Amino acid sequence: MNETEASIVLNMLPHVGPMRFQKLHRHFGSAVTILKATGDQLRQIPGIGEEVSSSIRNWEKEVDLAAELKLVSEAGARVVVAADSEYPSLLREIADPPIVLYVLGNLIEQDQRQGIGVVGSRMASHYALEAAKKLSYQLAYAGLTIYSGLARGIDTAAHQAALAAKGRTVAVLGSGLGKLYPRENELLAEKIAQSGAVISEFSMNTPPSKQSFPKRNRIISGCSFGVLVVEAGAHSGALISANQALEQGRSLYAIPGRIDQATAIGSNRLIQQGAKLVIEATDILNDLPLLFSEVPTLAPSQPKNLLVAEDLAIYHAIDNDPTPIDQIIKKSGLPAASVSSRLLALELAGHVRALPGQCYVKLI
Repeated sequence: MNETEASIVLNMLPHVGPMRFQKLHRHFGSAVTILKATGDQLRQIPGIGEEVSSSIRNWEKEVDLAAELKLVSEAGARVVVAADSEYPSLLREIADPPIVLYVLGNLIEQDQRQGIGVVGSRMASHYALEAAKKLSYQLAYAGLTIYSGLARGIDTAAHQAALAAKGRTVAVLGSGLGKLYPRENELLAEKIAQSGAVISEFSMNTPPSKQSFPKRNRIISGCSFGVLVVEAGAHSGALISANQALEQGRSLYAIPGRIDQATAIGSNRLIQQGAKLVIEATDILNDLPLLFSEVPTLAPSQPKNLLVAEDLAIYHAIDNDPTPIDQIIKKSGLPAASVSSRLLALELAGHVRALPGQCYVKLI
């Protein structure tokens, strides 16, 4: 058994967890050595009682390692541990870094220090969705990696905008890769994995739960130098991300919302409490010299070259009057996924405008 396999086992044991794993790893030096330890050796570690010790000693009764490795292989994924170069360097610094990361796609050097978390309401307002699209597009185009949680609302808008900018985006799941949630974002996850990564600390078939999403949120903030809250209600899960970002020593940013809108109360309060008010991408980009002793060299994504090839076909499929997306897909003859992605790019570049009811109209 190698170090990665031993780490997968320990990650799947319900009584271990990241904090106990850190304590055990500091004492024994490796995951393999932890699994080889005797009960007496394990119980010498503070906080490791009989229940945890017994679970580790009898791991084969609880974990089917061969089955888990098969699921990883069948999904085209792989597992990385903290010692691997692909493991995000900023994530190693938090108090409870994941024992392992299941990765679909690729994590590259740009993702290590140039990540910005973008979070917000699942039931986002039109204003918030447009703000998330605009800022995520600009930040991804400038060379930052957009980290978000693949949830409905703000997360989805952030990922889509980064893809439209041909930039980097990483989706952090609150479930295993084999139980992707929400199901309607499966196609989006596939597109993210093609040019970025979909990651999770949970074993392949772990379903989403109320407990798994706060755990997911600490990874979003942990991988990022800062977190941008686009819209959050008074009790929004995005506020959990904000609090975790502060605990991890990350910068906190927020977009102001209407004072009479319930879904903006939390994000407006964050600004009152010291989060930096963000109006445009430069409000975040200008902070980089303050955050890093050695400022990361941002590599802008591919130059915008709109209204060629697919974009022209889509643009000409839009009438002068509001045109439903189904009609655009039919007239352009392009796949629905391509049309949706390129429409967003055309919208952010100012060529078309999105209207209610999934309709679009030309602007120029």
